[in-house]
Amino acid sequence: MTIRPFGQYRGQEVGEVVIASQAGAVATIVSWGAVLRDLVVPGRTGPQRVVLGLDTLDDYVRYSPNFGAVIGRYANRIGQARFRLDGREVDLVPNENGNELHGGPDGFGRRAWTIVAHDGRRVHLALVSEDGDMGYPGRLFATATYEMLEPATLRITLQASADQPTPVNLTTHSYYNLDGSPDVRDHKLQVSADFYTPVDAELIPTGEIASVAGTRFDFREARQLRTNGAYQDYDANLVIRRELDSGLAHAATLSSDVSGIALELWTTEPGVQVYDGHLIDVPVAGLGGAVLRPYAGLPLEPQKFPDSPNRSYFPSTLLMPGYVSRQVNEVRFRLPG
Repeated sequence: MTIRPFGQYRGQEVGEVVIASQAGAVATIVSWGAVLRDLVVPGRTGPQRVVLGLDTLDDYVRYSPNFGAVIGRYANRIGQARFRLDGREVDLVPNENGNELHGGPDGFGRRAWTIVAHDGRRVHLALVSEDGDMGYPGRLFATATYEMLEPATLRITLQASADQPTPVNLTTHSYYNLDGSPDVRDHKLQVSADFYTPVDAELIPTGEIASVAGTRFDFREARQLRTNGAYQDYDANLVIRRELDSGLAHAATLSSDVSGIALELWTTEPGVQVYDGHLIDVPVAGLGGAVLRPYAGLPLEPQKFPDSPNRSYFPSTLLMPGYVSRQVNEVRFRLPG
């Protein structure tokens, strides 16, 4: 397999690699942002694209709302862009209402990663984040590995190590659309979560861990996002139901009655961010001429909880020297018969 040129970013070559299963699932990964640019699986009438993507590197740099990117050093939000570590206050670079979102204005999803190894089934990428990067302490080495399993499962492994204590919360940020429709709110979603973390007006967790029962965040049974009443946008962390140290746990299932395709997300992480894509507003066409407007795709982001560095009772995100942070996600597709 060859690395195809996809442009240059800050003087560094950006490449593209294609991996595939024998059953016909095909993923395209570019080294800018370690982005999953395209993912196609067998459908009822032929190949079905199931993620949103863009045609050129320039489009990604100018317009992408993290389409398919690996997010870091810290996915989601850290309140007031600061936290305390070893008795001192660490100031980050804010990029959303005085808070920090997705690692700051120059997070991992906007970097040129290095393609270290690749073959027809697997691609391995790496990134070095220096001490002080976006305010974070410690020099960090991150890797992202995409692997295609039969018949149509994409396994994504994210790892990190650092030479100083530092919070790490990597995630993947693909926008899923299983039938090519302009609005995914008619997809059905089921999430294996009995609890969620409520947030304030700036989407920073209040610290409470609340039951989903009786709330709009109750996806314990599969249902459409769109309801008969007034629609409220979704951007929330749900707490995955799992046994301790159970390895991969089922996080969510997204399905389309139109295409007959269902996506199961399995992960090692304790939470999943459900975001309905209501802020999508990209002025250029996506892959296949897709119109990229609000609700065109739905990310399901496996993660530790937002603002964990400021909440000691949330699952810890602190990575110590000599240890490895490891996240494994499997995106398993059930194909129409």
